[in-house]
Amino acid sequence: MVAMEELQLIISMLSNNNNNNPVVLSVVLALVAAAVSAAALRHLISSRRLHSRLPPGPTSLPVIGHLHLLRPPVHRTFHELAAQAGPLMHIRLGSTRCVVASTAEVAGELIRGHEGSISERPVTAVARQFAYGAAGFAFAPYNAHWRFMKRLCMSELLGPRTVDLLRPVRRAGVVSLVRSVLAGGGGGGDVVDLTRELIRLSNTSIIRMVASTVPGSVAGEAQELVKDVAELVGAFNADDYIALCRGWDLQGLSRRAAAVHRRFDALLEEIISHKEEARAARKKNPSKDSAAQHKDLLDILLDKAQDETAEVKLTRDNIKAFIIDVVTAGSDTSAAMVEWMLAELLNHPESLRKVVAEIDGVVGRDRIAGEGDLPRLPYLMAAYKETLRLHPAAPIAHRQSSEEMVVRGFAVPPGTAVFINIWAIGRDPAFWEEPLEFRPERFMPGGGAAEGLEPRGQQFQFMPFGSGRRGCPGMGLAMQSVPAVLAALVQCFHWAAPADDNKPIDMDESDGLVCARKQPLVLRPTPRLNPFPAVV
Repeated sequence: MVAMEELQLIISMLSNNNNNNPVVLSVVLALVAAAVSAAALRHLISSRRLHSRLPPGPTSLPVIGHLHLLRPPVHRTFHELAAQAGPLMHIRLGSTRCVVASTAEVAGELIRGHEGSISERPVTAVARQFAYGAAGFAFAPYNAHWRFMKRLCMSELLGPRTVDLLRPVRRAGVVSLVRSVLAGGGGGGDVVDLTRELIRLSNTSIIRMVASTVPGSVAGEAQELVKDVAELVGAFNADDYIALCRGWDLQGLSRRAAAVHRRFDALLEEIISHKEEARAARKKNPSKDSAAQHKDLLDILLDKAQDETAEVKLTRDNIKAFIIDVVTAGSDTSAAMVEWMLAELLNHPESLRKVVAEIDGVVGRDRIAGEGDLPRLPYLMAAYKETLRLHPAAPIAHRQSSEEMVVRGFAVPPGTAVFINIWAIGRDPAFWEEPLEFRPERFMPGGGAAEGLEPRGQQFQFMPFGSGRRGCPGMGLAMQSVPAVLAALVQCFHWAAPADDNKPIDMDESDGLVCARKQPLVLRPTPRLNPFPAVV
């Protein structure tokens, strides 16, 4: 840009040039050309200085930057590029400047040293639609509303007390899953698409936790919409990265997202209206057991919306956006983690034998293991932690810088996308012994550096749920629900691959927002408990 003093001089000369003197005009035009050239030179020098201060990175191309280097799954590509560029790497995705942290040390410096500068989360064009603009929580800017919702999540919505109170909802889902497996394959030796069953379980359970009285047809429609939302939010959208493409919707993602959003919004209105009618009827005719009735997440949100003394007034859009956040974030991730855990155990029979023996010894064979048994099942929990290390549901934590930072001596400008490669950090040989091996014993007493390590984001070498202000608020729920489902599956059934050829279970990853398996987990179950407990 032309400097202000140069512009003022030119404007002054033009305003005083009342007689259109050709000599004066020539001088003015020369000054304009000189000022523009000087501005362009300053911009070029500034860009080169900035580039020289940026972290190292691979060579980029005009317009697209490093997009040509990315291959799915992206966390593996980042890992490969970082092996050449270093643990703090600069890349450019189209017009978006990014840095990638690939070690615990760099992640710790970013989160501990610059938490206030990376508290924002970039919002894509598609995510903005499902977040009702800035009404949601997951992609909301770091402001009073976000801080209020974070406290509400941690203390009430997803706090320990609410998670425990809603345990019967999740228990009913596990029992339904066992019944479905028994009917679909466990009785006659047929195969079961466990991926489909687990997604149905996760979606139904979380929707029932949100609104415990929704009709079954609503839960079924929500399952389809959740799948569409996850696909759209996780898809690469040129509008978000390439400036020349913005506003054109060349891939049609924004149009598809708008259609899905309209359907989801209508469904949410149905769920909320059904809940409001039930609350009004209960208030008008309170029953004897109404005081003992547990509130679901929607009850808590509506209570807060009606609280005149609340620090932040929740709108209907706030409530709908939060429900979408919870349902989409909690459904596919939980299902994927159970899948990965079972697949790893099937590929490591000795670890599976230890898990089953522990469950039999603690729970017995007269009832199905549940969340209340987890504190007495340390090896099961160690196997879950090992699964989280190798297959974090969200392999990359995504932030955005709000101001310039200096990290390891390199400049990170404001507006830079900050990627923390959680998947790579969990496999870093600098901390993890035999990092590619599935070895739950590393988390058990005597297991070495990882003994007693918890996935709460306090130790940056193991943060599958993220860390800091934007860490996953649903961690407590995931730490109970996922291992309880796995415990029921391996307690109740023997599992084998359909071909029964002793080949390892395929462990290829799909591309997308959630790190799921590429192929459905199709297995042949055989009942272990005979007879099954009466609860089934």
